[in-house]
Amino acid sequence: FPFPYTPYLIQERFMAALYGALEAGRVGIFESPTGTGKSLSLICGALSWLRDFQEKKQQEEARLLALEESGQEGKKKQQLPSAEPGHPESKDTAGEPDWVTAFVQKKEERDMVDRLKEEQIRRKKREERLEEIRHNVQLKYAAKRKRSEEDETKRLLQLSKEVLSEGAGVDVVEQLDHNEEELILAEYESDEEKKAVTGLEEGDDDLEEEHVTKIYYCSRTHSQLSQFVREVQKSPFGKDTRLVSLGSRQNLCVNEEVRRLGALQLINDRCMEMQKNKHEKKSDEEMEGKKRRVSRTVCPFYSYEQMQFLRDEVLVEVKDIEQLVALGRETKACPYYGSRYAIPAAQLVVLPYQMLLHEPTRNAAGIKLKDQVVIIDEAHNLIDTITCIHSAEVSGSQLCCAHSQLLQYMERYRKRLKAKNLMYIKQILYLLERFVAMLGGNVKQNPNYQTVSQTGTVLKSINDFLFQSQIDNINLFKVQRYCEKSLISRKLFGFVERYGGPATAVKTNKENQKLAGLQNFLLTLQQGSDKEGTPQSPPVEPENEQLRTASPLMQIEGFLSALTNTNQDGRVILNRQGTVGQSSLKFLLLNPAVHFAKVVEECRAVIIAGGTMQPVADFREQLLSCAGVDPARIMEFSCGHVIPPENILPIILCSGPSNQQLEFTYQTRDLPQMMDETGRILCNLCNVVPGGVVCFFPSYEYEKQVYAHWEKTGLLTRLAAKKKIFQEPKKANQVEQVLVEYAKCIKRCSQAGGQMTGALLLSVVGGKMSEGINFSDDLGRCVIMVGMPYPNIKSPELQEKMTWLDKTMPRAAGQAPSRALIENLCMKAVNQSIGRAIRHQKDFASILLLDHRYARPAIFNKLPQWIRERTQVKPAFGSAFAELRK
Repeated sequence: FPFPYTPYLIQERFMAALYGALEAGRVGIFESPTGTGKSLSLICGALSWLRDFQEKKQQEEARLLALEESGQEGKKKQQLPSAEPGHPESKDTAGEPDWVTAFVQKKEERDMVDRLKEEQIRRKKREERLEEIRHNVQLKYAAKRKRSEEDETKRLLQLSKEVLSEGAGVDVVEQLDHNEEELILAEYESDEEKKAVTGLEEGDDDLEEEHVTKIYYCSRTHSQLSQFVREVQKSPFGKDTRLVSLGSRQNLCVNEEVRRLGALQLINDRCMEMQKNKHEKKSDEEMEGKKRRVSRTVCPFYSYEQMQFLRDEVLVEVKDIEQLVALGRETKACPYYGSRYAIPAAQLVVLPYQMLLHEPTRNAAGIKLKDQVVIIDEAHNLIDTITCIHSAEVSGSQLCCAHSQLLQYMERYRKRLKAKNLMYIKQILYLLERFVAMLGGNVKQNPNYQTVSQTGTVLKSINDFLFQSQIDNINLFKVQRYCEKSLISRKLFGFVERYGGPATAVKTNKENQKLAGLQNFLLTLQQGSDKEGTPQSPPVEPENEQLRTASPLMQIEGFLSALTNTNQDGRVILNRQGTVGQSSLKFLLLNPAVHFAKVVEECRAVIIAGGTMQPVADFREQLLSCAGVDPARIMEFSCGHVIPPENILPIILCSGPSNQQLEFTYQTRDLPQMMDETGRILCNLCNVVPGGVVCFFPSYEYEKQVYAHWEKTGLLTRLAAKKKIFQEPKKANQVEQVLVEYAKCIKRCSQAGGQMTGALLLSVVGGKMSEGINFSDDLGRCVIMVGMPYPNIKSPELQEKMTWLDKTMPRAAGQAPSRALIENLCMKAVNQSIGRAIRHQKDFASILLLDHRYARPAIFNKLPQWIRERTQVKPAFGSAFAELRK
């Protein structure tokens, strides 16, 4: 395998296993601890396979073409079944005579050869084009010049049009100004959907580009993806790999007006609307004679030539998201669409989880998985991710708010809306009304003052929910499609933006009084504080911010589409709190496998990779066997760490300095002696461990409680003499700052010498610090895990998942699946947290697990292999402390 430097033996093995899995088309679960160069192994292993695969394919094509040219019919003759009367096979199943079969076979072969020829011509064309761009800079400038000329003519045309239109009077049914015209829903045809207009009118031959065999690589965050792209750039494949980075419009949009909208949903809707306008412009010009339509905004960056140009630029040289956006700004081309057009020809597509795992998003992006390879990195919480992507929640106040807005919209434009539109709007209004009723409220009153009679949480199957809310007679699929196609949430958002302010009342004669009342109602909704319902000065409230950012209907659309899942795969959670406004409806996906099955079925091979994949059973059972993957197709690969064994000291500690047994269960962890013992252990450790100590607690609440207890007993002051104490902040935006301070303090102490030896960071399992942040070298010389971070068993969602697992899964090793789930969730969290300390070959650290329960075989075996092999169980503190001092 080509590699930028001499690979570790582990990397060699990893790449060989990966190559084998791709070649055989398996589903592989790969575990390679962080710090072992996993990304590079993935890149070099997978791209080596792809290169060989393409070579083989080309040789095969060349052979076929050569065969055809030399006119060898001999080979074909051999393939035909020998047609002797005695042979039962001589008749085909359909009973066709042999010469027909022969003819069909020949025709198929001829077609295949023709197709190969076409593909070859296309490929040559594409390669020539990319070569040209690589060498010819003048092309770029020509394209740029042409663009600026076009801009100039456009401006002149626009001016002349405006002058003309000022002369002519504009005549509309009801004089709506130009902005408001955009708010009216276009005519809607549902089932006999017109053929969707493709975004590209010219050059359709280019559009139908074949998808070459490629690798889709996905990871959780954009920063992880950028890191991966940089690794590719450094690798031997960096020069000649065609790589495309995909992202959401939030990351890729270069139109400032649209970017400013902030919320992803708004950006998406606005973008779609501008494209729609582009297509309508064409038809508008023909109507010019009848009546002049308003000019609508189109996006200047959405131009076919520019995007084609961007597409080729992307394929010529590996670029990450930032470089892509910069290029888009410079060439005045949309990176979001430009990068999508590059998908068919690309060899490596880098994209965030959501885009690959969420089918609607996948289809919209033009991602075709048939016979392709998918690599999912950082996949330790793949199951949760799929569950999250497909779950949805709406609050009572959102439902009421949407109902009120939609009702006003309908009243205002009733005369202008076509019957189909009115029908769907009424259906949506009815749905909203029923949903609020399910929460025990009434749409017509302010949700913040309707108290809920029976509070608590109820779980229902989807069918029960549909029947009980009396909406089982409405076709949710159609309503969902209507919302998508008509862009109603965008129109509604525009309408509310326009009329939402307290000052503007909607001016129509008859309905005025009715609406003024509604208007006030809407206001009280947003304020939620004013009992009398008189409009106040613009309210300032945190909750109110959330209501204003995106139209509530957008959230509700997500919930509606979730309800179209099959009945047994999900549950609806009715969460009834104090008032209707605070209550919520949530859809919970129980079976993530249904959404993953498509991916596994279509792909040639799927690789699930991560730093800590233990316990693997979860993936095998909940994800793969449920998705119908043949167990023989699954392969596992786990490799050890590159550090020498003496660089890591994992200890399971069963009791503390004063022989108090360590057991942090819900019952015992609040005992003062438990918290004192933890404090004593930390004190002792801080005396001997240099640099940074990271201590993980099972939850924020417990961390606070222990901290307060130590403050009271004076233990904090003793700790603070040796190490400066930092606490993990709850707010995500403060994490960076705390980390910087923590690192600075450690550096300062190591240089200065003296009493202070470093810092102590109190963090929380599953919090911001336990994922994706490295405590390498002096930042984490000792990692301590206090107790076992079991999830909250009382949460209704977890209980439902447990019940579901026990119903659908077989018992494994005498353990109920629900029990295994709880243990696995706990150990996944532990492995994530303790894996943070060792980040490269020369790093060293000690790991302390405080709880005697870690020594139980079932739990112990769920630790990552490279830690498990070196772990010592210490019943007493003395011997453990002696080990640590060494």
